[in-house]
Amino acid sequence: MFPARLALAALLAALSTSAMAETAHDGPSLNLPVDQVLFGPTGIKTDAGELMAGPAYGNLAEGRHGTFIRMPAGFVSPVHTHTEDYLGIVIEGTGANGLPGSADVALRPGSYWFQRGEEAHVTKCLSAQGCLFFIYQPGKFDYVAVN
Repeated sequence: MFPARLALAALLAALSTSAMAETAHDGPSLNLPVDQVLFGPTGIKTDAGELMAGPAYGNLAEGRHGTFIRMPAGFVSPVHTHTEDYLGIVIEGTGANGLPGSADVALRPGSYWFQRGEEAHVTKCLSAQGCLFFIYQPGKFDYVAVN
């Protein structure tokens, strides 16, 4: 079932990004089997653990990208912003993304969120088994803590 969820996430991301960019992916057509997604550390940590990123295409440190994000169970990000808008799709677990102090809206697998760049927010993994998200961003990923 996991590969089917990855395919669904990729399809939803492609369909939902037309307003953000004419083409989400530069280069040739691509297939990425789930067992070939390579996750690495992001440096973004809380007491619950560290976010891990697995590129589907592009490079999150350099520009436009589609990236799988593993978030540990119980992870609650500090309040932060990103320079660029991005969209997220939940593949596994139950997440939440919202303004600081807002009530959590439970986002189960198949759910979508859009996060405006420069807007302070908090992202969480509400489920006990951890979360897997797919994010698309038209520019490089940054994580700017808000004091």
